[in-house]
Order: sequence, then structure tokens, then C-alpha cells
Amino acid sequence: MTCLLLALAVLIPRLTIILLVIFGDYVGRAYDTWGWPLLGFFVAPTTTLAYAVARNDLGGPTSPLGIIVMVLAILIDLGVFKGGHAKASVARRRR
Repeated sequence: MTCLLLALAVLIPRLTIILLVIFGDYVGRAYDTWGWPLLGFFVAPTTTLAYAVARNDLGGPTSPLGIIVMVLAILIDLGVFKGGHAKASVARRRR
């Protein structure tokens, strides 16, 4: 089950956030307010999930493993944004 959630989190993190909020309190335990997860849902969903994992399971986001997970999630989120920008610029050059 854990591998399925991990694959789901990397492939479609927004759906994973929705499922975790509906069927449990995993995201709610990691954040004090509802504003940060909502903002993270739209801006950086993988980082939002990584923070919840680091906070709930890895001893906090400042633990060594928590830092590694957070850095990887940030890189994934930045890669998604950069990949979309690169595709748009290639499409503009073709026209």
C-alpha cells in the first residue's frame, strides 16, 4: 500500500492530497492551518506532500532524512514548472 501511495504521490500529487484530506487526517496533522496546504495544492503539490511526510513520519522537516525528502520534492516541483515552460517555448518557435 505504501508503494502505491508513493507512486500516486509522484505521478498525480494533487489527487493524492485530495484523497489524504478526504480519507484521513494526514495532511491536517502536518499543518496548523488550512491556508498552507491549499496554497501548496495549487503551487507546489509535491513539496506539500513531502512536508506532510517529513512532519508526520521522518521526525520533522529539519531532520537529515526530512531535508533530503524536501529537497527532492522541491526539485520535482521546479522540474515540472521548467518542463512546461520549455514545451511552450518550443511550440512558439515552431510557429
